[in-house]
Amino acid sequence: MIPVTPDIAIDEKDLQVLCVRASGPGGQHVNKTATAVQLRFRVDGCSPLPVAVRQRLKRLAGRRLSAEGDIVIRAERFRSQAQNRQEALERLADLIRRASVRPRVRRATQPTAAARRRRLESKLRRSRAKGLRRSVSGDDG
Repeated sequence: MIPVTPDIAIDEKDLQVLCVRASGPGGQHVNKTATAVQLRFRVDGCSPLPVAVRQRLKRLAGRRLSAEGDIVIRAERFRSQAQNRQEALERLADLIRRASVRPRVRRATQPTAAARRRRLESKLRRSRAKGLRRSVSGDDG
């Protein structure tokens, strides 16, 4: 079990880890070794995750969410396969942690008395400035 939060832990059987060749420059080493890690996590198949967390996780995953409903994380920053695997697991745990935080509900509030007073004063100043632009006599315009 991989602990994510105090009350959420994911089982390693819910993860699929593939080792693939890394892209980009690197010469012979990168062409011969499979150090990049591709981590797949089936969101709907993980029973420890509450339904609300799953929904937020899918929304947060964005383009990392595949058509099959898997979150795919690719880590290839390090030359070591073990370090890339650890980084992929940390990124998945961070994503789940962010999804486990329930967003605060915004309650509609009324403007304060001071805010209403400032708004009216602003309108009054604007009105006076525009009033100064009017013509002085009534027959010019």
